[in-house]
Amino acid sequence: MGLEFFNKSKKIMEQLEAAEQEHIHEAALLVSDSIRKGGILQAFGSGHSYAGAIEVCGRAGGLIPSKLIRDKAEGMYESVEGNAPFLMRQVNIGENDIFVLISNSGRNPFAIEMADYIKKKGNKLIVVTALEVSKSSTSRHSSGKLLYEFADVVLDNHSTFGDAALEVEGLDYKVCGTSSLSTCLLLQQMIYEAVQDMMSKGYEPPVYKSANIDGGREFNNTLEQKYADRIWHI
Repeated sequence: MGLEFFNKSKKIMEQLEAAEQEHIHEAALLVSDSIRKGGILQAFGSGHSYAGAIEVCGRAGGLIPSKLIRDKAEGMYESVEGNAPFLMRQVNIGENDIFVLISNSGRNPFAIEMADYIKKKGNKLIVVTALEVSKSSTSRHSSGKLLYEFADVVLDNHSTFGDAALEVEGLDYKVCGTSSLSTCLLLQQMIYEAVQDMMSKGYEPPVYKSANIDGGREFNNTLEQKYADRIWHI
């Protein structure tokens, strides 16, 4: 018995450190620019990628001007073409908003159509995906496009095909996905560098304090009111 997932995670962290620093910084500058211009960060992940989206929306240490885009079907129709525009028409999009779309494969129509809608609106888009896996996959959308092709910046989570990464003796398939861990690392570092950039430019970053520390809830409530018309919509 060992710490197999811990060891695999360390290797992935090394990959991210070696290959993604520049991309993270590019994404962070886009986020900083958006917030300083009065925009908000809006994030979406279908299926299990929802875990990545909620990492950057509405949590302690994260940006207050952020909004989780919720798919009420919870990914049930992510592989069916034609559904995303109905959701996106209900999303309040400001001209300076920035979007984060998360999909490990980047091949399903729902996220692809969301990306197309966002880019046609003229907004910046950060995509988190398993880039090499996506490039070797066939799109399930009639356009033939993959999600990463719409991105202003791609953050590669370096997950393997099928996401599961560990072998177990006697099984002919792998277990334990790594995409949630790597996506969290990429996006949290992005937020950190975005906040750093705001500070360097003399802009006080609107960041959530924990509601479980004294004064935290009151601090958050005051700032939330500033963005209420933007962050409390579908």
